[in-house]
Amino acid sequence: MPEHGPGGKISVVIHRPFAQMLLDRFQHPAQIIVSAFAAAVAAGTAALASPLATESGTPAKLIDALFTATSAVCVTGLVVVDTGTHWSAFGEVVILILIQAGGLGIMTLATLFAAIISGRIGLRARLWAQAETKTLAMSDLRRVVRNVVIFSLVCEALIAIALTARFAIGYDQPLGRAAYFGVFHAISAFNNAGFGLLPDNLMRFSTDAWICLPIALAVIVGGLGFPVVFELRRSWRHPRRWSVLTRITVAATLVLLILGFLVFTITEWANPKTLGPMEVGGKLLAGFFTGVMPRTAGFNSLDVAAMYPTSWLATDVLMFIGGGSAGTAGGIKVTTFAVLAYVLWAELRGETHVNAGHRRLAATVQRQALAIALLGVALVIVSTYALLALTPHSLDQVLFEVISAIATVGLSTGITADLTAAGQLLVTFLMFAGRVGPATLFSALALRTRTRRYELPEEKIIVG
Repeated sequence: MPEHGPGGKISVVIHRPFAQMLLDRFQHPAQIIVSAFAAAVAAGTAALASPLATESGTPAKLIDALFTATSAVCVTGLVVVDTGTHWSAFGEVVILILIQAGGLGIMTLATLFAAIISGRIGLRARLWAQAETKTLAMSDLRRVVRNVVIFSLVCEALIAIALTARFAIGYDQPLGRAAYFGVFHAISAFNNAGFGLLPDNLMRFSTDAWICLPIALAVIVGGLGFPVVFELRRSWRHPRRWSVLTRITVAATLVLLILGFLVFTITEWANPKTLGPMEVGGKLLAGFFTGVMPRTAGFNSLDVAAMYPTSWLATDVLMFIGGGSAGTAGGIKVTTFAVLAYVLWAELRGETHVNAGHRRLAATVQRQALAIALLGVALVIVSTYALLALTPHSLDQVLFEVISAIATVGLSTGITADLTAAGQLLVTFLMFAGRVGPATLFSALALRTRTRRYELPEEKIIVG
């Protein structure tokens, strides 16, 4: 606003932009991440609620737009309307953009754009991107973010090419439509989103290795986590040089993939509604694909609703564990699960320290793993109770839906669209909380961090 300065001259006082004032208000990186994801959900909801986003040309219901936008940004894949028939090409592109933004991380993209525009990255932006990508050092964050984006786009392009060729050659699709299907499913797969353009998801391709294997590969690679992928790229020939993070992630991933494959293949082998009618090769392929998807991908080549309850329980466990840290997967993460297993093993052996390989795990890491796991369990229990009160569905169906939402998986027994408005809003919140992470969400709500400047006297209590 103009003010009179010395000599009668008029000077202009420029106030800080409102956006800068908001950034100064939210000092904690977790607050920025939560706010960024919320802003992306709001923008996606507005776009999907417009008449341009639906095939019919009429505005979508607000709750449908909100649910779909949240599911896309949080790379979940749960839907209340069929993606390929309800949404127009504009709406599908909006969903694809939201998936890409949510998979890479809002703050990762923001940091990349800031680096491109200004040529440098400030300290606060580094902290934000570090919290989103979970990198362990801040020395060269711009290079890390650039590598994340390039690696993601290259993987998506390779998978898209493979799928496009298969859709065009194997199913006589026009090249443009084949390319559109290939790109959409490639981005959805690498980001572990699980959105599909067909009403039956991928069930019609359950025995097609040229479709299922590229998608499964994209899900596995995207779910490993970027720090692990980059380390494997540098020293995959020298496992002894791998960090504890990489060793735990790779070992846990292999174990869970093998267990998932064996459990689903054996359990559903004679089920007449799933694997039963298939040949042996098709059963093995479908069993492997079904074992991969609970890593939070959400695609299904078998009818989930027709599976045995034992398969649902196995899926619940795998979904809750999830994939690798700092990747596109959800769940409590395999590293969290592995750290708790190491803590249990050390306690059973009476050891005073928790060791992983030839390294001692820090006490802070153990506390973080315990906090994340307990928050996840508490959220599952409370949400399952609430959803049971809001819907007429059975406990196993509701538990499956809740874990799928919290772990950002996207698999469903078919009850998502039948949930009440209150139930869909609850699932929407669970998807959001599962994407930003319970620890990030609740730390963002804290006004400040308090440091205790004294220690209380120690006392032992009876446990167990």
